[in-house]
Amino acid sequence: MKSRLHLIPVPLGGDDPQEVLPAPIFEVLGSLKLFFVEELRTARRFLSKAGLKGEIDNLTLYELNEHTTREQIEGYLKLLKQQEAGLLSEAGLPAVADPGTLLVKLAHQNEIEVVPYVGPSSLMMALMSSGMNGQCFAFVGYLPVKSKERKARIEQIEKISRQMQQTQIVIETPYRNDALMEDLLACCKDSTTICVAADLTLPQQYIRTRTVADWKNSPITIGKRPCVFVIQA
Repeated sequence: MKSRLHLIPVPLGGDDPQEVLPAPIFEVLGSLKLFFVEELRTARRFLSKAGLKGEIDNLTLYELNEHTTREQIEGYLKLLKQQEAGLLSEAGLPAVADPGTLLVKLAHQNEIEVVPYVGPSSLMMALMSSGMNGQCFAFVGYLPVKSKERKARIEQIEKISRQMQQTQIVIETPYRNDALMEDLLACCKDSTTICVAADLTLPQQYIRTRTVADWKNSPITIGKRPCVFVIQA
């Protein structure tokens, strides 16, 4: 039997999945009994909202996050060879800024079909709403935690952006949002543009694009909420 790994998108917030995801995804979800998920609690909540409320106890869910070892993931591969499975991120698209990438890579290496589905991506939504270069861009992920190293990295990506006219997309752990914004304003030139895109798709969604000079004149407190930073020098 040829197996498949289905890459299932998840809403970015508490949205009703039926209002965000295409209908074919729910048909796929109803056919699967095995899932690899970033976090068990949020996965169960999503699957319940997606129409599997009475079926959760009949499903097999394995965690796949930053704490999962390669040996564990290779063990998951053995299960995947025996039956079709879904891969779920905690929010957004699986395997994008997400620890599920290794399972997808191993699936390809073992001739297991990988099936992606359309869904929300905070990175692409932030880029498309930023007004910045959408033809040449780079997702650089998380920056260093320590301020000195983070500032050095900010200066590096700003230089790359200027040289290549390339938009830079950055994400951060919510409790470090304001520290990152502070360092961006301290390191970047006043003419550099920064878009702050927070709580995307939620009622309190906030998206603003301003120059560093303008952000300094009108500072904000982002707080502990999901946020994407888009930068162009």
